[in-house]
Amino acid sequence: MQKREQGKSGGAAGGNAAPPPKRGRPFGSTAASIASASAADSVAPSTLLGPSLQIHNSFSEQNNKRIVLALQSGLKSELTWALNTLTLLSFKEKDDMRKDACLAKIPGLLDALLQIIDDWRDIALPKELRKGQRTRTLGANSVITGFGNEYEALGSIALLPQSGLGSGSAAEISGQKNTSKRRRSEWWLDEDGLFNLDDEGRAEKQQCAVAASNIIRNFSFMPENEIAMAQHRHCLETVFQCIEDHIVEDEELVTNAIETIVNLAPLLDLRIFSSPKPSYIKITEKRAVQAIMGMLGSQVKAWHCAAAEFLGRMIINPDNEPLLLPFVPQIYKRLVDILSLQAFDAQAAAIGALYNLVDVNMDCRLKLASDRWAVDRILKVIKTPHPVPEVCRKAAMIIEHLASDPQNRTSMLAYENTFAEILFSDGRHSDTFARILFELTSKPNNKIAAARGIWGM
Repeated sequence: MQKREQGKSGGAAGGNAAPPPKRGRPFGSTAASIASASAADSVAPSTLLGPSLQIHNSFSEQNNKRIVLALQSGLKSELTWALNTLTLLSFKEKDDMRKDACLAKIPGLLDALLQIIDDWRDIALPKELRKGQRTRTLGANSVITGFGNEYEALGSIALLPQSGLGSGSAAEISGQKNTSKRRRSEWWLDEDGLFNLDDEGRAEKQQCAVAASNIIRNFSFMPENEIAMAQHRHCLETVFQCIEDHIVEDEELVTNAIETIVNLAPLLDLRIFSSPKPSYIKITEKRAVQAIMGMLGSQVKAWHCAAAEFLGRMIINPDNEPLLLPFVPQIYKRLVDILSLQAFDAQAAAIGALYNLVDVNMDCRLKLASDRWAVDRILKVIKTPHPVPEVCRKAAMIIEHLASDPQNRTSMLAYENTFAEILFSDGRHSDTFARILFELTSKPNNKIAAARGIWGM
């Protein structure tokens, strides 16, 4: 029952359906958008399309080293030039076959962009919200502690008074020792640094980080960059950390991060976080899934739609399935809640995720069929109907998956009148619901239900 293919036939209807384009792909990057753009050009004058920016084909080959060095320099003028140039290179207009933005052609570019985001994240969180360092008490009364602070202990010996003092000397010694340690730590922990930034400087750092994340997002739309980015641990760690801190992080930065991993989801293997590759942020597989679950529960439509789409693509990979199974009960419940929203894009994202979830997980099929609200909302998507026919087809296939499980027949028979109504009223899904009714009423172990029938007998 567990099918892992990305392009599922889904019965007779829609067997040769083309895969949907990536979320938020720039205008003109798919054949469908090019066709629609050409149709629009025939109606609207060219002056309404705005200015067109052209870059010579050999630009990045001649300036790739300069771009990377400008990003690494940290100089305002050089950084602005490099980010503006990469924004143009990473965005393809219609009929643009430019291939300059391939990450493989510019060594060190992805690391330089990630460093800009890391620099902002180092100063983004206020000191009051940071987790303080744990005070070590083991060996506090020893001269040599063994924790790398020997120079402090040895340096404080000069502050000790002579041994011939009175009984109060021990308290004075400890007080002086603690005072000296606090003064040393205050300089490092309580200050922002020697070159601390004002509000204007922080705003510039934030703008650069958002621009860098937008460039990485644009890169993720290009097929020639997907493998390099999906196997780049530092890139994935930075993106997941931005998603994990979506409550306090810049909204545009979080949106770029979630759209990036949605594009990389078909090639993403969460086991990379436990691989021997160098780690920069120490993100684990569990933290990565929990970060996505946080986005799925968000009230921002763009975020929970992207999280639902990401989970739907990730569950197909058999290597990722064991990592997602502990969260399946939370996932399907939230997806059912999203189905109740009136937004068509949210319903499409939830149906797409449930379509893959019920296909690979039997426990989800059992719980979904026993959830009255879940089946009602899936049927409502078909009966409304949803403006995208592919979404209605997937919703019908979800019902077929639920009905095909023998343990669900009793609960699914409660909807046989609704199934028969859709069978005779909607020709697009008549074949699917005919198979559903056959599964429910014509099996040998379901003679009682077959005697009842759906014809009022």
